[in-house]
Amino acid sequence: MKLFLKTPLAWRQLLKERTRLLVAVAGITFADMLIFIQMGFEGALFDAAIKPHRSLQADLVLINPQFQTLFSVKSFSRERLYQTLGYEGVQSVSPVYIGTGQWRNPDTRLERAILVWGIDPAKSVFNFPEIQNNLDQIKQLNQVLFDQAGRPEYGAVGEIFQKTGKFETELNSKNVSVKGVFSNGASFAADGNVIASDSTFLQIFPQRKAESIEVGLIALKPDADPKKLQAQLIAGLPKDVVVLTPEEFAQIEKAYWSSGTGIGFIFGLGVGVGFIVGIVIVYQILYSDVSDHLPEYATLKAMGYTDRYLLVVLFQEALFLAILGFLPAFFLSIGLYKLTYAATMLPIVMSSQRAINVFVLTLIMCTGSGAIAMRKLSAADPADIF
Repeated sequence: MKLFLKTPLAWRQLLKERTRLLVAVAGITFADMLIFIQMGFEGALFDAAIKPHRSLQADLVLINPQFQTLFSVKSFSRERLYQTLGYEGVQSVSPVYIGTGQWRNPDTRLERAILVWGIDPAKSVFNFPEIQNNLDQIKQLNQVLFDQAGRPEYGAVGEIFQKTGKFETELNSKNVSVKGVFSNGASFAADGNVIASDSTFLQIFPQRKAESIEVGLIALKPDADPKKLQAQLIAGLPKDVVVLTPEEFAQIEKAYWSSGTGIGFIFGLGVGVGFIVGIVIVYQILYSDVSDHLPEYATLKAMGYTDRYLLVVLFQEALFLAILGFLPAFFLSIGLYKLTYAATMLPIVMSSQRAINVFVLTLIMCTGSGAIAMRKLSAADPADIF
């Protein structure tokens, strides 16, 4: 530790070849930015995909066993949801309809797919205050709440509604009127969301049957044990439904995008590529540095300095490179995250945990490269050089 704190040799060697140092820092910065971007997109994918699940107000959730994602929902009988009312501890239930409709932009006349939620307007289903405060507004037919954080291709719905208090368009070729806005955001499954009453939903999707729902929300009495009641429902209900906690429900969606599609693999591969690129760059820099200063290292060994001392010097160089490369990558990635959010509306933000993970990967990248380059340093034999 004393050698690490007091020896300035590593820093002086890096500064001696400033051009090489700048190239090394640029290479590590590029590798770290690649990792940051891949992790950022992956995190945004998961956060956006499961945000609606986590915003549902329920203690337990009922779904079809084949349910995988909101993008392609599976229905089950509403009767199963009402059966849960016969269990001690269940206070109320709320059916939720989900479908993909076509929203028409009134300015461009172009249609775009949008996720439509049909709920009972008499009950609070989502924990968004904007939704809870406007439930009365959608009790009448063909009145909806619009997700103003969705893609701009739907039109300036939020802006126009805030100014005029109204916005009318077509949804599945049915005239609808926006009576309120909320902010959920786009995801890989849906570019936007619309919330309507269950009656309006069935008007928009005339082929749908009222007795077939996609999600059943179960609210328990304050003294009920969710885990115990979940076990009772699993044992008592037919196997054409599964009973989950809201977080388990969210994890099904996350698992679909993580392992059920190639997206998770692609992002993971991008992180791996960035890591390998960083190792190659740092190794080339350290190896070149060792090769150029091999006589000096041999002289130090002849003077009595051990391989351990030289290894510490090399690891110091690797640590300096890791810090110098990570810092610009961190700040540049924050800027790229903001640009990406503005362009895609995905919730991509820099988290402290992600920053720590990338810094740890950078340390492993640099110290691993230093360990590989150490083989060249170990070969510095004074007898061979002089």
